[in-house]
Amino acid sequence: MTTYSIHDLEPQLAANRTYWCGWAGAQPDTDLPTYRTDVPHPLLNGVLRVRGRQLDDAITEARKHLTGSVWGWWVGADSDDGTAEGLLARGATQISDMPVMAVDVTTLPEVEAPGDLRIQVAATRAEMREYVEAYAGPLGVPGDLGLVVDRELSFAYPDVVRLAGIVDGRTVGTCTLSLGTDVGALYCIATQPDHRRKGIATALTREALRITRAAGLRIATLQASSEGEPVYRQIGFDTVTRYRLYQLPE
Repeated sequence: MTTYSIHDLEPQLAANRTYWCGWAGAQPDTDLPTYRTDVPHPLLNGVLRVRGRQLDDAITEARKHLTGSVWGWWVGADSDDGTAEGLLARGATQISDMPVMAVDVTTLPEVEAPGDLRIQVAATRAEMREYVEAYAGPLGVPGDLGLVVDRELSFAYPDVVRLAGIVDGRTVGTCTLSLGTDVGALYCIATQPDHRRKGIATALTREALRITRAAGLRIATLQASSEGEPVYRQIGFDTVTRYRLYQLPE
């Protein structure tokens, strides 16, 4: 089992870069990792960090890759100091401030899931279509969901598990778990509006943490929304750093 603590940030940030680059077959560990899916959502096209680069040069290069898409620029602890301030000085707008949360999965007790909930891995095209449709509304993913399904099915990096929460034969909740790096990383945690406050997101998150532990990883990480943060804190996650997301003018 890996020996990282929740306060070791680089493995968590590396996991995040790997996951988002996986949507587009991009390289996660360059000094300017960019990825483009053409799904019109700022999390699905963007820049994940800049290191050791003049910011104006980095912006020029990023625009070559990303102009014409809806894209965001992530700024976290893996970016050069002053990146956020530099982007703002060049007309960027901050569109999100996301806590990065982590938990030591070896410390968590087993908890029963709601009795009417069945959790299965989405793998076939039909299952993936239901999976994408379940998270698209809650996460604000617009446009052609067929493109999103195609991107999910052709994901560039292995060891991604998509957990579908099913009630009465319908996918009502989702949680994606990326296991391709030194920590487990959770994404696309969403519940359909008519099934919220029933423990479904909590159960899917706990199942992802169980799988993380079974895979020999000690730490799991995620980026939380303001609505999700108290749910994850109740499970046992702590906030360890933050990401800010910016958009530059065209």
